[in-house]
Amino acid sequence: MKVLLVGSGGREHALAWKLSQTPALDELHAAPGNPGIAELGACHPVRPEDGEGLLDLAHDLDADLCVIGPEAPLVAGVADELRHAGVSVFGPGAAAARIEGSKSFAKEVMAAAGVPAARALSVARAPCVLKVDGLAGGKGVFVCRTAAELDAALGAAASYGAGLLIEELLEGEEVSVFALCDGREALPLPAARDAKRLADGDLGPNTGGMGSFSPVPALPAHRVAEIVETVHRPVLEELARRGTPFVGLLYAGLMLTDDGPRVLEFNARFGDPETQSLLPRLESDLLEPLAAAAAGELGGVETRESADAAVTVVVAAGSYPEGGDAGTPIDGVQEARAAGALVFHAGTALRGERLVTNGGRILGVTGVADTLEAARELAYAAVGRIAFPEARHRSDIAAGAVGARA
Repeated sequence: MKVLLVGSGGREHALAWKLSQTPALDELHAAPGNPGIAELGACHPVRPEDGEGLLDLAHDLDADLCVIGPEAPLVAGVADELRHAGVSVFGPGAAAARIEGSKSFAKEVMAAAGVPAARALSVARAPCVLKVDGLAGGKGVFVCRTAAELDAALGAAASYGAGLLIEELLEGEEVSVFALCDGREALPLPAARDAKRLADGDLGPNTGGMGSFSPVPALPAHRVAEIVETVHRPVLEELARRGTPFVGLLYAGLMLTDDGPRVLEFNARFGDPETQSLLPRLESDLLEPLAAAAAGELGGVETRESADAAVTVVVAAGSYPEGGDAGTPIDGVQEARAAGALVFHAGTALRGERLVTNGGRILGVTGVADTLEAARELAYAAVGRIAFPEARHRSDIAAGAVGARA
């Protein structure tokens, strides 16, 4: 099977890494890819939002499956353009991807489906949560516990030029629950938790994610399956009822409150950096369920979850999330791999044969071991071998989960 993977981040490198382990894979191609993905397959200079260019590439390659990683091309309708031309695609069309592209639409769908969610508020008054009603690269959510935080958030949110939603501030443990979907069926994947805030102790501004871990002690496999039944399936049914079936990865961000799980948001694709912790724990093949979902034939397909744990630490540019870094040499990647870690490229490029920075989040370093504690130690030992000027990372990823029991 020939696969075309769309995207260039750490999530796409993790997908490429997992797909490359499949015996049924004949060729792996990426558009545009990154230096890490280039070690596993062929990269092509086509932008993820360039539907016409991707269609030409898919036809030239005679691709059997196209896997779209990022949210922007999904919301823009790239999957529709490919499907209408006969290409098999893992990723929802624009109408279904609105579940991520419009938070107000997601609220409407959840209400119709009877899915428990954070309550909408009519007035912005602390404590509350402000959400930009559109794509914001994971940075459009502002938790406001004080009036001063609310004032700052209103100013920051205005810069996105989109509508705002106001929600109640829920307390509890935040988790990410994923399901592969074929428009009707939903196949659960292991849960993960990401660290959205920039600094230790969940302080600082929201980011695209500074790290992640899986499993989540508070959410064993049987509870994940229950959530998929009560959250993902009703949403799938409601989208299908509207004539917009969801084919792809439906990702629910939830808060585990004292009153039960409450949905904070839906995303229409694999999480980043959760995927970097999730896929190393997947013992079974990934290509088969992705292809089955794209074909609308997920029934009977199963996945197997490893007993191992995985912890991912993001190494970012010093100016992230406000800015990024480009062209700075990166040292220590091979040494980190030699230490036993997986290193996923997120914002890198090659200058000649030299690996350099090319973004905000530069690398994701994943440790895999039999416990969260051991995985965490492995990840941080590897992070210590990676160096570039002003590199930054959180030092507390998974720290609160070490020793916790399901």
